[in-house]
Amino acid sequence: MHGDTILLMTFVLALVAAFAGGMVARALRLPPIVGYLAGGLIVGPFTPGFSGDSHAMNQLAEIGVMFMMFGTGLHFSFKDLNEVKGIAVPGAIVQITLGTLAGYALAMAFGWQPEAGVMLGLSVSIASTVVLIKNLTDAGLYQSRGGRIATGWLIVEDLATVVILVVLPVVFGPGETSPAELASELALALAKTVAFVALMLVVGSRVLPWLLAKIARFCPRELFQLAVVVIALGTALAAAMLFDLSFALGAFLAGVVVGTSKLSHRVAAEAIPFQDLFSIIFFASVGMMVNPSTLTAHLGELIALVALIMIGKWLINMVLGALFSTGLRSSLTIAAGLAQIGEFSFIIGQTGMSLGVLSADQYSLILGGAVISIALNTFVFKLEGPLERAIVSRPRLAAVYERHVRQIELPKEELSGHVVVIGYGHAGSCVADVLQGLEVPCLVVERDLTVAEEAEAEGAQVLVGDAANSEILAHAHLDRARVLVIAIRGEASAEMIARDAREQAPDLHIVARADNDDAVVALVEAGVNEVVRPELEGGIELMRHALLDLGYRPRQIQGYVNDLRESGYEALADGSRAQRRMAFDRMLASMRDVDLHWVCVGENSAVAGKSLAELDLRAAVGVNAVALRHGETIEMFLDGATVLHAGDAVGLMGTSEALDRAEEILRGE
Repeated sequence: MHGDTILLMTFVLALVAAFAGGMVARALRLPPIVGYLAGGLIVGPFTPGFSGDSHAMNQLAEIGVMFMMFGTGLHFSFKDLNEVKGIAVPGAIVQITLGTLAGYALAMAFGWQPEAGVMLGLSVSIASTVVLIKNLTDAGLYQSRGGRIATGWLIVEDLATVVILVVLPVVFGPGETSPAELASELALALAKTVAFVALMLVVGSRVLPWLLAKIARFCPRELFQLAVVVIALGTALAAAMLFDLSFALGAFLAGVVVGTSKLSHRVAAEAIPFQDLFSIIFFASVGMMVNPSTLTAHLGELIALVALIMIGKWLINMVLGALFSTGLRSSLTIAAGLAQIGEFSFIIGQTGMSLGVLSADQYSLILGGAVISIALNTFVFKLEGPLERAIVSRPRLAAVYERHVRQIELPKEELSGHVVVIGYGHAGSCVADVLQGLEVPCLVVERDLTVAEEAEAEGAQVLVGDAANSEILAHAHLDRARVLVIAIRGEASAEMIARDAREQAPDLHIVARADNDDAVVALVEAGVNEVVRPELEGGIELMRHALLDLGYRPRQIQGYVNDLRESGYEALADGSRAQRRMAFDRMLASMRDVDLHWVCVGENSAVAGKSLAELDLRAAVGVNAVALRHGETIEMFLDGATVLHAGDAVGLMGTSEALDRAEEILRGE
């Protein structure tokens, strides 16, 4: 069969196998990466059936690495790296040293030659930036302090790899090398690296954003997309050909430079499809390189190697986390993210084979360890919560990690009548800001220390910790709170928080966000009272404005709004609840000049026990009582005999001034 045909078939079948593997992994609730790796293994040259061209797939995978690193650079900030350099730089250097020594010791136990032991140690010490970013993003930890430290840590490792790849041929190549020649080669490699970085930061930071702005202004969208691809791949190619650096480092620096442009968000949007597609190809190509028969023949060695990568490196990084006092959660994130090896380990292994230091079986063993560690790395992140709770239960051990971390005081014990906001992202900060403006007590629960410090600086009371941990919620005084707002993304965490909150405070009113129908169902079953779907509400507002511009009347538009909300919040309908909500919406649409306001009857209010006829709110302050909510029941048609009780919510209509006076009466203020 013609070589081009084999390449095309390999590419197509690898994508099909990766897609099938990803679907199976999702059905089994496994990380999609596991499916991509398995798909590559199926179409690889070492399994029965079609034998794909793994070398050609590796070349395509290089493009995937470039796009992944370009995307990383887009979101990377030198300010962020500068903030974590005190941990990332020494941490990466010490970890490479300890990881190399541990790998060397394991190779000696296997009976390998010392040169091969050095290669194994170096391969084990370098983690995959591609895998780290993928798993941090999936776990929602990419922008956390631990995520930023881990990313900076691996950027330092990537730079160190450039030096390692220069040194290996000099040290293990044919012939003897004098110390002077070795120092000269190292100096030249470092000089090239510094020259390229300086060129990108000084010249590239001016030229590339300017070029993109011109293209965006005068060229069609497809040319802008092509410009993004050319910048990412072209810079990577220039780094490799002109400066002897890695493609990945060149693409990363291109992303860093473009990230300073005002068009960075548009560039990211254009690059994401390429990044996602080629990252899948990368994982499939890794699976294709694995020879199952070799791994089976060396099963004991493979298990020991995987244990070193996943457990040994995790322990090393946890010790470094304690040494540098990075904070418990950040240490767990760093240790989880670096408990794997990937693309640079393959490159080091290939270099070892080309130098005659590693055998084919030894290289296959490194590949097998990489594949298994990549496949299992996602599960390490899932252990963060249980491990954190286990360490927190030992105060002396937890204090080792937190000794230099700024502590935020716990909320005051007398806090009551407050609103608890989980998550201080865009949505949560908006809620907290409005509550502070209204002088409503607000307690923010935020897992990321940096974000928590921002919330505290803006005047909010803050509780630092993961709200999915019921021990953290216990300090939020939910039994005395008025409302709980769950503003975080992540259905599983939000559902867990809602269940724990409902157990601690059965009568608490809980509001949460959801991204799809399944999330609405899960949150309602977990005890959430009100669910908001941001994308649905945004679509409704877009539709409302469009129809208003087309001349439709508010009553007509409200009918479409009701239909969309009924379908989007179907899980909230219990009995006639959805119909009652729609009836309220229609009634509001027909009365544009009045305001609807819910007011709770205060515990000590003098109106508790009185009927609406006795109060005569219409004559007293000029409002109409049109609805009453008592517990879970809602009455829509009230008469003078309706009696108000403490805790009832009364739906009032009237002007803003009249509603303020009525609220004072009903609350008993």
